[in-house]
Amino acid sequence: MKTLRFLHSRLPLGPRSCHRSAAVCRPLPTSRRSGCPSTLQSRTVALSAPALSNRDDFSSRSHTEEEEEDGDVPDDREVEELFQQQVPAGIGQGQHRVFIVHPDVKWGSRKQHLTTAELMVAEAEGLVNTLDNWTVVDKIVLSTKTPEKKRIFGKGNFQLLTEKIRQTVGITAVFVNVDRLSPLSEREFEEAWGVKVFDRYSVVLHIFRCNARTKEAKLQISLAEIPLLRSRLKNEMADLDQQGGGSRYIGGSGETLYEVQQRLLKERENKIRSALERLRKKRHLLRSQRKHRELPIVSVLGYTNCGKTTLIKALTGDSGLQPRNQLFATLDVTVHAGQLPSHMTVLYVDTIGFLSQLPHQLIDSFSATLEDITHSDLLVHVRDISHPETVNQKANVLNVLKNLQIPHRLLSSMIEVHNKIDLLDKYESPEPGAVLISALQERGLDELKTAVEQQIVKSTGKQILELSVNLSTPQLSWLYKEATVQDVQVNADEGSAVIKVIISAAAHGRYKKLFQGG
Repeated sequence: MKTLRFLHSRLPLGPRSCHRSAAVCRPLPTSRRSGCPSTLQSRTVALSAPALSNRDDFSSRSHTEEEEEDGDVPDDREVEELFQQQVPAGIGQGQHRVFIVHPDVKWGSRKQHLTTAELMVAEAEGLVNTLDNWTVVDKIVLSTKTPEKKRIFGKGNFQLLTEKIRQTVGITAVFVNVDRLSPLSEREFEEAWGVKVFDRYSVVLHIFRCNARTKEAKLQISLAEIPLLRSRLKNEMADLDQQGGGSRYIGGSGETLYEVQQRLLKERENKIRSALERLRKKRHLLRSQRKHRELPIVSVLGYTNCGKTTLIKALTGDSGLQPRNQLFATLDVTVHAGQLPSHMTVLYVDTIGFLSQLPHQLIDSFSATLEDITHSDLLVHVRDISHPETVNQKANVLNVLKNLQIPHRLLSSMIEVHNKIDLLDKYESPEPGAVLISALQERGLDELKTAVEQQIVKSTGKQILELSVNLSTPQLSWLYKEATVQDVQVNADEGSAVIKVIISAAAHGRYKKLFQGG
């Protein structure tokens, strides 16, 4: 245990810097709308919907409460222990005055084709501004031919950069806007510049840690931090080796200090993966329950800060949703119930936002959460059409979906929504089939609901039928419970009615067996 205490003293724990997200992650100013009238009782459910007793009974129990009823699901204490056990150093407490450095690769295999230097720098600024008491002091874009080298830049550019950083007053950190810095690069930069150095991976992870709410999000973040901890460990061991202590054997174990720490990290990683697997099985069960009740799932996705949460709030009237104008405001997948024009109930899934060059290991760690997208009946891709880089943002989202191996049926039926048209003057879409809306002003929502309904009917194989029922039998009440009743034409003289319904093939089969002897 002395070894652990020693390393922890050199790896300051992160939770103190973001014990509560409200204290660290600063929401930017955003307009507040009065809550829209609710057309259906709906409750936010972290990660997946609760067990629904019937179409009108959306349980108020949270996903967490359901997990606690299942003895095989990790409890809060186990999750918190894994979440807080060992946190990568580097972010620390308090404020940071940040200098952003963006290496611009002009050619070669590492040149970025789905984004621009301007977009990447703007996103880096957005990431910094999301954190409380962090400010951008200055920024620079520097060309490089050698991004794989230890110093990334050539000798001349590196010298110019070093002089600029040293001459800029008040800098406490440098954000090198690349996916991952190697331990050697990070060490080299910190020695040259005399301040902390972060990469995209560590900054995004810190924001994730601040915004995590559910067990699954905390565990996925802890898993994504393992590579960062391993990198930090290499640097720590390099320091110890210089002092002659890193390669010494501990007691009679036959292990060096480095080997012990690597083994402890591997054991922690295995525990996290085991806990995530138990949660994955629970989520699979909840998906099966939704499927049994034939509630269509609509996953709303898009680039981070494109307005997904605002749109879902407008579609469902869920006053519990509080959209925030910041990157990665939504980290945990949540599910919200709403009604379509035919009165069909659907579940809208609010997903984590995408980002250009989101590090692959982060995507891998959150694959369990993103798995929910692949089990949808329909995808709705929301775009901030007012953003100057909206075309590149779309390309990035489609690229991530491709890498996630989303089924072709979902990609081909996906509805594209052009949001924030209120910020543009007389916007006309150059893309046929796109639905134009302003989620904030609730413009275009009827057209979107109609488009969603049409695609849901196609994708789920539901049928629109007219059925003759005898009003003295339970046929009508059964249809209200098991299908979507659109219209009722009553013939009082005959005690019958013609019912127009949207019904699945399975439900129609049950109906015929019960009432028509089929």
